[in-house]
Amino acid sequence: MATAARQHRVVMVSDFFYPNFGGVENHIYQLSQCLIHQGHKVVVVTHAYGDCLGVRYLTNGLKVYYLPRLPFYQQSSFPSLLGWARLLRAICMRERATLLHGHQAFSTLALEACIHASSLGLKVVFTDHSLFGFADAGSILLNKVLKAVLGADVHGVICVSHTSKENTVLRACLPPAAVAVIPNAVDTSQFTPDLSMGALPWPRDPEAEEVVLVVLCRLVYRKGIDLLSLVLPAVCERHPHVRVLVGGDGPKRQLLEKVIADHGLQSRVLLEGAVPHERARDFMVRGHVFVNASLTEAFCMALVEAAAAGLVVVSTAVGGVPEVLPPDMIVLTDPSAEGLLEGIERAIQRVPHQRPLEQHLRVRQMYDWNDVACRTAAVYDRVAASCRDDSVPARLGRYLAAGRWVGALFGVVALMSVLLLRLAQWWQPASAIDVAPDWPARHSQATCGGGGGGGTGAPNNMQEATPDVQRMRSGKQAAGKGAVQEGWQAPGGTAKRV
Repeated sequence: MATAARQHRVVMVSDFFYPNFGGVENHIYQLSQCLIHQGHKVVVVTHAYGDCLGVRYLTNGLKVYYLPRLPFYQQSSFPSLLGWARLLRAICMRERATLLHGHQAFSTLALEACIHASSLGLKVVFTDHSLFGFADAGSILLNKVLKAVLGADVHGVICVSHTSKENTVLRACLPPAAVAVIPNAVDTSQFTPDLSMGALPWPRDPEAEEVVLVVLCRLVYRKGIDLLSLVLPAVCERHPHVRVLVGGDGPKRQLLEKVIADHGLQSRVLLEGAVPHERARDFMVRGHVFVNASLTEAFCMALVEAAAAGLVVVSTAVGGVPEVLPPDMIVLTDPSAEGLLEGIERAIQRVPHQRPLEQHLRVRQMYDWNDVACRTAAVYDRVAASCRDDSVPARLGRYLAAGRWVGALFGVVALMSVLLLRLAQWWQPASAIDVAPDWPARHSQATCGGGGGGGTGAPNNMQEATPDVQRMRSGKQAAGKGAVQEGWQAPGGTAKRV
């Protein structure tokens, strides 16, 4: 097992984690597994999902605290400011944490954790996974919050693309040198071309043989479903041998259903509904061309997954998308109906020349979760060695630099956080909190998700490694094989069991 130069005890905090599925959830899980493999201690803190409450153990002893927090918008929990400060303190003391790593800008849990972790004297790292605007009221409010929290309490910031870095630097008024760029990765061992005898044949003449387009995303405005609804009828009209498979669900599904009905495309366009992540590869290899029509993306992992599965990839050139794949692996288009239509036609012409296995091997060399973990650990090392003044007066000064009103507001919150945590120290000293035993090192021999040539292909997604995930997703208790439940210490000292 790899040995780290410095062992970190990391608390990952985000509202977005399994059994919910998405890019952030997968990023946290894979990064945590690789850090554990490198010799670090990692626990995850998130809010409860249905009956998934309390403490669970996942692969390689990854402990997850599912807190009783109420999600109110797109799985982001309701703000409580000081409501869970004592619980976070108990978790950090119990796990002997040295560093807190928050994920996603609109995760209320992560932003609050950054404030409380700074009050506890922990080093804080934050990863921003998304792009945001500057004009609408919601973006302005969130940018003010980021400016205060990232500027005053966070020691290191990570973005998943250079475009995302520029966006975060502008929104939070951070010095560019303080922001590291570490792209996402994909477990390419889970996304391989279909080389079986029953595999979909690749046409030699796309004008005379069937070509299948694949769309797999949430059916929401940000993913460009409005663009897609304009383009699909034109594609089907120009190319009579084209079929379209659409995977995913969301509020824009009704728009696609209306377009299909209005143009009589029921036999050409199939809406598959939500596709579980463990079936994403099987869904992708049913087609030849993967289409992404997003209007904004910091880093689109689906593009890498589709490329690893051997598909021709076409995408709108927005956000960090141009950084994801080399030009010969992706067709980039303008984010318009005309541009996307032209890009799809160019992608169809590439189909006869596609070499799925060769492309898979190239992607395998480009993306590796082990490399992501090494670069993240380097950020941890730099943050741990930093000597920034984190005294209360210094923090208040940094808050005020974020603006008169927002600085005063967050300064008051930080003061109350410090006072509450000091009261908690008097009420429940650190010596009274039981220390959690570490997972035995011999159970962490399996490396994390594959990727570059050094990957072992060991179990690395939650579906394969923990058979209880299906019960977790359906809201049932996961008390069977692959899940361990444990009592967690409540702030008042009462042990609650789930």
